[in-house]
Amino acid sequence: MTQDGDLDGLVRQRIRGLRAARGWSLDDLAARCYLSPSTLSRIETGHRRIALDQLAPIARALGTTLDQLVGSADDDDVVISPQRDEVRGVTTWMLTREPGPHGVSVARMRITRPTPHDGAGELGVHPGKDWFTVLSGTIVLRLGERTILVEAGQAAEFSTMIPHAVGARGGPAEILCIFDHDGQRTHLHPSP
Repeated sequence: MTQDGDLDGLVRQRIRGLRAARGWSLDDLAARCYLSPSTLSRIETGHRRIALDQLAPIARALGTTLDQLVGSADDDDVVISPQRDEVRGVTTWMLTREPGPHGVSVARMRITRPTPHDGAGELGVHPGKDWFTVLSGTIVLRLGERTILVEAGQAAEFSTMIPHAVGARGGPAEILCIFDHDGQRTHLHPSP
């Protein structure tokens, strides 16, 4: 591991911050990661180089991963940029960088396309369930033979084995969605 000054300082801050957030003294952390309190103190204050063989037990003791402890601090891990899919009439902000438990992902979507009409052949089917709440506007949910209006402040949950599609009614609508793995793969990948 290189000792880049900015990253090195950030790692030291993270170690100190995680230890303090748990209410642990240097002695408490030292006992958990099998390093001496003086070694930890010198690591936190910058008076000792951080060795990779020290970082792994420190990360483990603090309940984090080595990747999270040494991860970059650029704005890409903070700022969420929209992904526009003009063909499908959808703009998506992925609010989870990695799928959570059971492969669940959260996204905010701005939908401008209208819902397909009967016989349009554009209703999709995939395993799992979809869930969304409408933040603004009105969503038209085509669910099999049914057409359901979901207004701002309302939510919908349904089996995605029923042919379905969503669209906006009377102008753009924004929704907050929770997708399982199959829903994410189906709904969040841009059209070819």
